Amino acid sequence: AGFIASHVCNRLIRNYPDYKIVVLDKLDYCSSLKNLDPSRSSPNFKFIKGDIASADLVHFILQTEFIDTIMHFAAQTHVDNSFACKVTGQIRRFIHVSTDEVYGETDEDAVVGNHEASQLLPTNPYSATKAGAEMLVMAYGRSYGLPVITTRGNNVYGTNQFPEKLIPKFILLAMNGKILPIHGDGSNVRSYLYCEDVAEAFEVILHRGEVGHVYNIGTKKERRVFDVARDICRLFNLDPESQIKFVENRPFNDQRYFLHDQKLKSLGCNPDWWGDVSGALLPHPRMLMLPGIERQFNAPDTSNSGLGSAPHNIPSEKPSLKFLIYGRTEQDIPFEYGKGRLEQRSQLLDDIQTVKPTHVFNAAGVTGRPNVDWCETHKPETIRTNVVGTLTLADICREHDLLMINYATGCIFEYDATHPLGTGVGFKEEDKPNFTGSFYSKTKAVVEELLREFDNVCTLRVRMPISSDLSNPRNFITKITRYNKVVDISNSMTILDELLPVSIEMAKRNLRGIWNFTTLVL
Repeated sequence: AGFIASHVCNRLIRNYPDYKIVVLDKLDYCSSLKNLDPSRSSPNFKFIKGDIASADLVHFILQTEFIDTIMHFAAQTHVDNSFACKVTGQIRRFIHVSTDEVYGETDEDAVVGNHEASQLLPTNPYSATKAGAEMLVMAYGRSYGLPVITTRGNNVYGTNQFPEKLIPKFILLAMNGKILPIHGDGSNVRSYLYCEDVAEAFEVILHRGEVGHVYNIGTKKERRVFDVARDICRLFNLDPESQIKFVENRPFNDQRYFLHDQKLKSLGCNPDWWGDVSGALLPHPRMLMLPGIERQFNAPDTSNSGLGSAPHNIPSEKPSLKFLIYGRTEQDIPFEYGKGRLEQRSQLLDDIQTVKPTHVFNAAGVTGRPNVDWCETHKPETIRTNVVGTLTLADICREHDLLMINYATGCIFEYDATHPLGTGVGFKEEDKPNFTGSFYSKTKAVVEELLREFDNVCTLRVRMPISSDLSNPRNFITKITRYNKVVDISNSMTILDELLPVSIEMAKRNLRGIWNFTTLVL
């Protein structure tokens, strides 16, 4: 019933009515049953008040409730008592929630965050106990085969957070016109994740995370503590100069915790962080896109406080979306076609500034006319569009904090020893291209590998696109009827009528990484 765990529970109850969710909590000072109100009426939810330090109770719950998955959010140092599950063979996943502080302080000039294999160097007693708990969990994994997954997360903010934490504490102080105390000089930087983003991260890890692995739940966006306090003051029409007071620094106040977040992103999870602390006062945009989620928001009543009103720029029920499209691909969405050529950076910048899109779709590319053989004799032209142009567009989108949906190709693979023809063993998203039989495929393979380095790109591998528009000469069904010969070989196919709407939904959800964008295998 704590802050993060309650958001995860409510999300799982909402999205998976077939799951049975049992919450065990002793209701410490920072927990509240009210946090679980959205779930308490659900038939697949059960709350048990109790302490995880009671091994007998934990064992009893595991046996009587037929638990097969544990998500351990409780901030206890005596975690060994919670491992009654070591004597059962029914546990399939034990997700242990740790903290970014176990890595210790990050160098101020570091441009790459701590990755999951980084050394643990805790600098304070709290982080030392969390690191110790990780080691204990790992030991149970090795000794008893406990299927452990560990998470290490940045700071979280949002609804129902206990007011001892920085953002809700400063908001309450500002609401009452009180001084906002900052330890030290306020130069410490932290990364803040919205609670619903973190709940989604745990949902992804629950279903896609690999046993034995560690996953950072973080964001590369960082904020100084002083900037957070200043923004909160301004939201309440307070003067930061007079309202913020610097006090003696607290012990073990590390300057920075910076995480490398690509491993979690590779599972398809991308935090949709707002960019400023006003998100702590308003419904998060992603909340408005989820069916069935609560949309009411009770702003703080400051009408009689002399402090002015809390902001009223609450996003509309239907977020404003606009798509900039390169290549002739469209659906029933607000969009404009890009006018610039992909290899002309200035033209692409003009498109971005004119259209002001929320998302960019790239369906442009050189495949050759009448077929890919054209690319063999026009290699510079093929490189110019398929490689240089695509990378230029991705870079511009990154500079403008825009997600780019890139319609790529699956024509970068061929059957090999690990994927023999006729076995049904397919290529996965993490597999590297192995087909170089055509220059077109070479360019697409090269650009896919390079796009892995962009955290704002969602690559969709399209294969033999089929649509209901038989008049379109690029429709694979139309094309194959005109061939003199065809090769009888199993292939995946992309039914555009079904999958193009899916790609739009993926854009709305800000999904990244590489996806095999196919419907079936023939």
